[in-house]
Amino acid sequence: MTLLRSYVGGGWHTAPDEGRPLHDAVTGEEVARLSSTGVDFAAALEHGRRVGGPALRELTFHQRAALLKALAGHLREHREQLYAVSARTGATLGDSRFDVDGGIGVLAAYASRGRRELPNDTVFVEGALEPLGRGGTFVGQHVATSLRGVAVQVNAFNFPVWGPLEKLAPAFLAGVPSLVKPASPTAFLTAELVELIVDSGLLPEGALQFVAGGVGDLFDHLTEQDTVSFTGSASTAAKLRTHPVIVNRGVRFTAEADSLNLSILGPDAAPGSAEFDLFVKGVVTEMTVKAGQKCTAIRRAFVPEQHVDAAVEAISARLAKTVVGAPDAEGVRMGALAGLEQREEVRRSVKALVDAGRIAFGDPEEVDVVGADAERGAFVSPILLVADPERAEPHEVEAFGPVATVMPYTSTEQVIALAARGRGSLAGSVVTADTAFARDVVLGVAPWHGRLLVLNERDAKESTGHGSPLPQLVHGGPGRAGGGEEMGGIRGVLHHMQRTAVQADPDTLSAITGRWVTGAERRRTDRHPFRLHLEELRPGDTLVAGPRRVTQQDVEHFAEFTGDTFYAHMDAAAAAANPLFGERVAHGYLIVSLAAGLFVDPDPGPVLANFGVDNLRFLTPVKFDDELTVTLTCKQITPRDSAGYGEVRWDTDVTRQDGESVARYDVLTLVAKQEAGK
Repeated sequence: MTLLRSYVGGGWHTAPDEGRPLHDAVTGEEVARLSSTGVDFAAALEHGRRVGGPALRELTFHQRAALLKALAGHLREHREQLYAVSARTGATLGDSRFDVDGGIGVLAAYASRGRRELPNDTVFVEGALEPLGRGGTFVGQHVATSLRGVAVQVNAFNFPVWGPLEKLAPAFLAGVPSLVKPASPTAFLTAELVELIVDSGLLPEGALQFVAGGVGDLFDHLTEQDTVSFTGSASTAAKLRTHPVIVNRGVRFTAEADSLNLSILGPDAAPGSAEFDLFVKGVVTEMTVKAGQKCTAIRRAFVPEQHVDAAVEAISARLAKTVVGAPDAEGVRMGALAGLEQREEVRRSVKALVDAGRIAFGDPEEVDVVGADAERGAFVSPILLVADPERAEPHEVEAFGPVATVMPYTSTEQVIALAARGRGSLAGSVVTADTAFARDVVLGVAPWHGRLLVLNERDAKESTGHGSPLPQLVHGGPGRAGGGEEMGGIRGVLHHMQRTAVQADPDTLSAITGRWVTGAERRRTDRHPFRLHLEELRPGDTLVAGPRRVTQQDVEHFAEFTGDTFYAHMDAAAAAANPLFGERVAHGYLIVSLAAGLFVDPDPGPVLANFGVDNLRFLTPVKFDDELTVTLTCKQITPRDSAGYGEVRWDTDVTRQDGESVARYDVLTLVAKQEAGK
């Protein structure tokens, strides 16, 4: 029987002992054995810090993003291989796609966001420049740099592919190596994933390590620069969070723990309405996908008191059509739990929940199974309960399987209070077309939730559903749910970086950040900056153009041509009464247009396009016969590795004859590389 290997220190490690057996969730057969005996955890962490970290930090955000994109493509080509192994975890093909394709999708999403939202650099500049002195010679800027440690990632059994990849992606993009430790029951699938990644040769050595088995003394060797990201039970999270090294060294620890997620049916969603049907479908989907083994699955379903019987009947009718059995058997919609131990845990939890109510559908001890032995495999029937919402059990006991509890409510205030009794959840949904009810409930329950879906007929076709984490949004929740946040776009990347406030003079700060800042030296070039290719440009390259006098005729022509006849530009009496102007003034967009006329070089050249303006502010009114001068300074250069051009951000300062700024903004252009024209 195969003994799963760990990948640490740049090579594969096979434990010297027999390890513990792992079983096929459907047949009960032994699939592999698991042991991390002999792994030198101190050396593994040091390998990540000494080899993986420097290799990643040499790459820019864009280069790391390109590797994530390539890895996503490689894994996509091997999906069938992963699906086949996934079936042995009890997952149907739909479940496997949710796990495998979802994880690959996270890699692709972070690759895309890395190219679009991060610089082609190794340092991330966050927020605006902060003036710290009146003379402009002392300024501050927040920057984020890669931590010099390892991202230790302890994952749950329910998503053995998606779980590791959704943690790997932001850490990798941040320039921090990962050490992945999967949960035991489904570790054989994560092992298959890691082997595919290692064999691809795409990632720098040390960027990914894998431990098949227990964590041993791993936590004893953590440092202040390491991070720990845990997914699993709240009790285990609490135990790890209080590890002496994590506490004493301030190791960044985030947890995504079990939670009693809810779905609330609005009072407007009567039986027969689109929203009622969406609610019923959502509850059943969350109960049966992955056999309910989802940290975001609906555990508490709150229904207006007058609609409880109808909801229970409709949910039960859909559950009755759910065929349970072997993933490859025809017609099967729900597979097995991850193992027999998990089945027994679900049965124990259901017994506790029954004390607060009754079972409306299913039997925790009996289930009809297609294509497999019901006892050898970890099968259980979907279980729908109806309970008294004032009892403690539905708000405290989670059956981590195809189990949900329906509870009645009589008012908005009551359902908000009931939601809080879950003590923090990953995800919730409110199914209603009543926007006032949605507002009250969302704002009332938001402090207890990491994510909330408002579902109705209008957004249903595009909705990804109650329990689908998305890389663009934070995944996590407060309180019982662990208090951590994962993914969330660039937020997830910055979690693995250190935010530092740098105080310096403008020239030094420009050198540190690689971008020109206000007050830093400007350099006049012999050639117009728009005649320079991307490689020839430097932050600080400057053009000063003007002056251009603004006449009454200019303003009136612009008003006639554009149709913008706002009174401040055209009506002398009304403008005089305006406390901001006192007389007629030029249009703000006329100022921007005249400024462009001053700095644009009209001939074909390296500048391919102007693709936008950021942070435009009109600061001082421009009156008739004022003279405008524009100072255009190269602020930031972002090459695109996969294109013959890059992005250039230009600081634009439009001033009048007394030197006062009338408009400030950034002009965004695409500039050709010199090599592209050869």
